[in-house]
Amino acid sequence: MYTNYMCKMCPLNMASFLLFLGIAIFQKSFADVSSDGVIMPSKCEVCKYLVVELQSRLDETGKNKEVIRTGHGIDPAKKKQVDYRKSDLRLIEAIHEPHVCKRILEYNLHKERKGSLRFAKGRSQTMDTLHGLVDKGVKVELGIPYELWDSTSVEVAHMQRLCDTIVEQYDEDLEDWYYNHQDEDLMKYLCKDRVLPKDDQECLVEEFVPGLEEDEEKKEEETEKKPKKKNKKKSKKNMKGEEGTADDENVEAKVKKEEL
Repeated sequence: MYTNYMCKMCPLNMASFLLFLGIAIFQKSFADVSSDGVIMPSKCEVCKYLVVELQSRLDETGKNKEVIRTGHGIDPAKKKQVDYRKSDLRLIEAIHEPHVCKRILEYNLHKERKGSLRFAKGRSQTMDTLHGLVDKGVKVELGIPYELWDSTSVEVAHMQRLCDTIVEQYDEDLEDWYYNHQDEDLMKYLCKDRVLPKDDQECLVEEFVPGLEEDEEKKEEETEKKPKKKNKKKSKKNMKGEEGTADDENVEAKVKKEEL
């Protein structure tokens, strides 16, 4: 019976089933929160930083005005001249040499930041503080060896793997943009219009503003302190009120004694 079922699915139905299974696994890989409290990257975050790194690599070679000659033979008429900025070579170098998703491994997790901004290059403020303490001779225990403090996090490693998957699945769209739509914004063309559902695009507009987070922290501290000051004032008023009632009682007692 199992054999008959498999035969019914072959060959087209089986291929469709495997394709469906692959898509399901791909979507499932964008997990939200693990049992250890690790927040895995969303599909929006992966696509966002893929575009950031690909666009950065293209910008590095975009100023090259070199003209590439293609074709074989001595006859110049059989050779074509191609602008390097629109050549196959530039696209191949940008995506595959080395693979653009390897740049994701240069990111670190900045847990003090919110949303997609938690992924950024360089050390986080927390790790800078911890390294500073160690440099001063303070013993810091994180549960992992010191030499592994700056190793790639689970979240970043996962984002790099999912980046590879997106490049593989949307390679034709990337080629179409490169050859025909370079004047359009790649973030919108790929992530917003093709890769992401409409309900998972918020991270695309998140931008890091230096000093903004510190200002927000100061505001939060100030709002926490203000109620305490008010409570102190209230408590002083209450103390005065209690003293006032006690004085009134003493006055009344004196008056009664005089009356007697």
